[in-house]
Amino acid sequence: MVPLFLHVYFTAETPHDYYLAILIVLASGITDFLDGQIARRCNMITDLGKVIDPVADKLMQLAIRVPYMYLLVIYLVVKEVVSTVFAYISWRTVHRRLNGAKWYGKVCTALLYAVMLIMVAFPQLSDGYQKMLLLVCAGAMTLSFVMYLRIYITMFIDGRTGKNDKVIY
Repeated sequence: MVPLFLHVYFTAETPHDYYLAILIVLASGITDFLDGQIARRCNMITDLGKVIDPVADKLMQLAIRVPYMYLLVIYLVVKEVVSTVFAYISWRTVHRRLNGAKWYGKVCTALLYAVMLIMVAFPQLSDGYQKMLLLVCAGAMTLSFVMYLRIYITMFIDGRTGKNDKVIY
């Protein structure tokens, strides 16, 4: 749905066009939620899905025309690259990995969707409110990032000390 959203949003000229973009975002969020539920309940979680799903979420959420959005996108890219490197190193060195997204990652994603919906629904939102919403997103991303890094550090320590209680975190 990312290409469809991008087309509708970046060619929007009327309020109706923006409402259509909002519907696409809502449909994307609902199908993303359902996809995750089905994957977990049917034990169909894949490593590829763990990578593609968050990337699609972030592309959908951060592709909006707002001043300073590029800073949030840069921060997101750095956060995702560092997290991916930690995940890869964890798997290669101590044979441990995450078992899907954690609650704080999901809360961060939901918050990003909510902020995106607000910004798309109200394109004339004042610069001050836009900055405040972007700061809220950056704060949620930071919290999520720190919590995930904490898990990766725990994996390394457990793997190095021979603690075999958990192989999947």
